[in-house]
Amino acid sequence: MEQKNQDQPYIEPDSAAAAAPAKSTKNETWEWIKALVIAGVLVIIIRWFLFSPFIVDGDSMRPNFSTGERLIVNKIVYDIRSPKRGEVIVFHAPEGKDYIKRVIGLPGETVKVTGDKVFINGQEIDQPFIKEAIEQANKDGHPYNTLSDYPETKIPDNEIFAMGDNRPNSKDSRAKSVGFVPYDKIVGRAEVIFWPVSKISFIHF
Repeated sequence: MEQKNQDQPYIEPDSAAAAAPAKSTKNETWEWIKALVIAGVLVIIIRWFLFSPFIVDGDSMRPNFSTGERLIVNKIVYDIRSPKRGEVIVFHAPEGKDYIKRVIGLPGETVKVTGDKVFINGQEIDQPFIKEAIEQANKDGHPYNTLSDYPETKIPDNEIFAMGDNRPNSKDSRAKSVGFVPYDKIVGRAEVIFWPVSKISFIHF
């Protein structure tokens, strides 16, 4: 019968091997922290410099936009180029609120509004975004736009003429309290409706 050697030396466990799981957990935690910090920074950059949410408040853009709808506004597009006719923009209004309206006239152009007709440089422009509303009003025996006509006026440089789609109920560039919109007051272009879910869509121009 073999006898155990009681004089066999004690071998201490490898401390490096024992510490490996703890070190691995620490590294994984640190990677998660870095990922969360990077994600947070990206959210801040996107939120404040690239895109921003906007809530429609009021009926001035009906029938195309309604109160409570939430939009994504592209804040950098006009750092790359100038606004174009037909685009829907958000801008800082003189009264301290942000308005949502549609670009109608561009810098250097003349604009005139007579009833439902809008003239740019003496030529009537198409308005497909309110075509159905105008046709329905005409069937009902009255013009869609019931506000006063706007006399022919030249738009200054670096400013635009904006109007709401709800022509009879929109405080826009036709009002002296709003007037032309300077480029530096434009927040950005409305790109997407993301709420309510039933209306999620890109905004066409």
